[in-house]
Amino acid sequence: MTRRAIVHRISASAPDDVSGIEAAIASQRIDPKGVIAVLAKTEGNGLVNDLSRGHATLALSLLFERHLATEEAARVCLVMSGGTEGAMAPHWLVFERAGGDGTKGPSLAIGRAITPPLPFEHLGRLPQVDQVAAAVRAAMRDAGIDDAADVHFVQVKCPLLTARRVAESDRRAAAVATRDTLKSMGLSRAASALGAAVALGEIDRAALSDTDIGANWSLWSGRASASAGIELINHEIVVMGMSPSWSGPLSIDHAVMGDAIDVEPVRAALKRLGLDSAGQLPPAQRGRLVALLGKAEASHDGQLRGHRHTMLDDSDIAATRHARAFVCGALAALVGHAEIYVSGGAEHQGPDGGGPVALIVDRAAS
Repeated sequence: MTRRAIVHRISASAPDDVSGIEAAIASQRIDPKGVIAVLAKTEGNGLVNDLSRGHATLALSLLFERHLATEEAARVCLVMSGGTEGAMAPHWLVFERAGGDGTKGPSLAIGRAITPPLPFEHLGRLPQVDQVAAAVRAAMRDAGIDDAADVHFVQVKCPLLTARRVAESDRRAAAVATRDTLKSMGLSRAASALGAAVALGEIDRAALSDTDIGANWSLWSGRASASAGIELINHEIVVMGMSPSWSGPLSIDHAVMGDAIDVEPVRAALKRLGLDSAGQLPPAQRGRLVALLGKAEASHDGQLRGHRHTMLDDSDIAATRHARAFVCGALAALVGHAEIYVSGGAEHQGPDGGGPVALIVDRAAS
């Protein structure tokens, strides 16, 4: 029996505003039994103390517990990405699986995996790489994707360290990779991205060492996106790709931005998906773009095409916040709206200063 992927993009007026999802369930546009994941942009600072992610996670958990058994609700991957700087619009992306509609594939295929809790001393080290790699392979199996070449995006939600978690490791005489909680976010994203790269065959696991993680920027994935948060101690992973055994009108492709304003690879991906415009997407084509997901990172050399940027020198606002707003603006100018999922912190996710982008398009929409 074939399966069909459905993706709903729903605006949010606050981190706990699940009314749009609730209304879609009430009108039977969303079947909660088919939901496998919700990705969201929430309007916090995206840093260690961004409690908007936990607020959103709680609101979603309570919503699904009203419609599903507790154990079923717990299996829904909740990937909250904090920070909607600039004009980025807070929103939900609800990923649902349903029965096939009889159309011929290939079509969008989606799978998920949830790992056990990560021992805190493993964060930012090879054991985290290995745990994520195994989970990405499990999510591929869940999606029915056999060939890693058919995967276009891997979204990982990963944990971070807090002072309490560091103290817990100290009590067990287990040394953590860093005692800096903010740096732990980058290390966790870095190890998670490298884990996805190993699973996708982009990087040779045998050649990796702990010293590469968060340091060797020549190693990167063109399809991984990792977001760290205080609201979990494990990993929640969503794999998106194409499969001939799935049906439906949705299709996905990806691109890699070489730097923060490198929109031409994204335009080329849009063209491959049937949205061909020399300039900004016109309204008719814009309506067919179901979701746009990307990564943002300030280049470590402090340069953008030969000119100095100051994102790394700002002591008031974290560089990830600058980068999110900047990349969202570049992509919004291309597609004509800013309800875009741009996650900051792209360690090993695309080349230094750039990042992967995924686009989901409805081939049947007019």
